[in-house]
Amino acid sequence: MITDDQKTAVRLVRIEEVPWIEAPGHHGALSKLLVNPDNCGTKYYDFRISSYEPKGHVEVHTHTEAEHVYYILSGKGLMTLGDETVVVEPHTAIFIAPGVKHAIDNTGIENLVFIVVAVPPNELSREDTRAAKSA
Repeated sequence: MITDDQKTAVRLVRIEEVPWIEAPGHHGALSKLLVNPDNCGTKYYDFRISSYEPKGHVEVHTHTEAEHVYYILSGKGLMTLGDETVVVEPHTAIFIAPGVKHAIDNTGIENLVFIVVAVPPNELSREDTRAAKSA
């Protein structure tokens, strides 16, 4: 049993309980923010699942401090890593160090679904740009 003192130290979430967001610079690219400093006691992680529709993409960008790991679950696409472009598909893991320019584009015909983990979490946006567009 989890005590009241432990409630910020534990997060149990079902994916259906978390809304999709479209972060700045993401187009046709949605994420569910499963674990991050805004919704639990972590100081170190941003853990999310993303689903990019065909033609969905994130603009080329870099992070000053954050390390990323992407793990592709389904679909296919192209990922920019520095000056290279590589095909990503299921069972592909990608590590991205701070300062490396990167982007991912769904160039396939089905949704590109993947997990993203970032450490530290402070450079990843948790803002939903769709809310700003509808205001």
